[in-house]
Formats: sequence, structure tokens, C-alpha cells
Amino acid sequence: MTVKRVADIIVSTLLLFALALPMLIVALMVRLTSKGPALYWSDRVGKGNVIFKMPKFRTMRTDTPVVATHLLANPDVFLTPIGKLLRKTSLDELPQLFSILTGDMSFVGPRPALFNQDDLIRLRTAKGVHLLTPGLTGWAQVNGRDELPISVKVEYDDFYLKNRSLVLDLHIIVLTVIKVAKHEGVIH
Repeated sequence: MTVKRVADIIVSTLLLFALALPMLIVALMVRLTSKGPALYWSDRVGKGNVIFKMPKFRTMRTDTPVVATHLLANPDVFLTPIGKLLRKTSLDELPQLFSILTGDMSFVGPRPALFNQDDLIRLRTAKGVHLLTPGLTGWAQVNGRDELPISVKVEYDDFYLKNRSLVLDLHIIVLTVIKVAKHEGVIH
């Protein structure tokens, strides 16, 4: 077991305990403001291109097509009443702490692609990025997030693959906190 994996287990466990009440409140808000479950389990591409179920607090209506948000003609019409707030503050990502605890994800790595994002999966596989454990945040997220075209995201993912280190991971985590606090890089 690597130092990174041990850190992922310890920190995700601590955060799940510390954030249990806020996560319960968010779950109740989702349930009270829209029909359907509080959590949305999406099929995502993990390490080695293996599909896993990734939880998020549901920010979209239950009848939303299963595609990347940027592919929807008008994504705002599918947002739940509190969906925009959850996305803007990244609170919808908190259930992914469970994926970090189980080892499907890490705190830092390329964001897991949707199972049907063939272009992203193909480009990442060609670069060897698919061999990394996907992350809650990553180098692409702190350099543009939703605003980046797929090819640029993959270049950032490739940079991370070639330069990953504890120092870079800590740098990405600090930048993530700053970007989330400023609500930068979120389009929908």
C-alpha cells in the first residue's frame, strides 16, 4: 500500500466523520426540493478503464439524459432547484469521499470520465493516463475545470501523469480549495 493510498484512507475517513452532518443536510435539501433519490450513482471510468459507480448528490432532474453536462443543449433546464448551488460550491462532490475510501478514487488524479465519453477515454488511454486512479480533483480541474476542451484536459492529465508527486498533489489540493472558494471554473 502506497503512502498516497494510506493518506486517502485516513483523510477520507476523518472527513466523512467531520462532514456527516453537513452531508445529511445536503441530502435532505436534495430530497425536499426535487423528486428522486438524494444520490446519483454514475457509471465512471476508473483505473485501467474499469467502470465503477461514483456517487454525487443529485443536481439534475431524474429525466436528464446520461451525457456530459456540456453536451446538453440547455443544461440549466435540467438542474434541480438547489442543483446550481451544489455545483457552484462543489458540495455535490462530497459523496465521492466514499469512493476514495474504497479505493475507486483518490483525492488527486484525473477526474473520472463518464462511461460514454469515448473521446476522452480514447485520448487518455493513448497517453497512458488510464493507468492512474481517478481523483476528486486534478491538474485539469485547477487549470480550467468545465471550461477546458477535452484535448486540453488530456494534456493536463498527461502532465500530471509525468510529474506526479506528493508536492504536486498538495499544490493541487491547495489550488482546489482556492478555486472552490472563488467558484472558478464551473459553467453549469
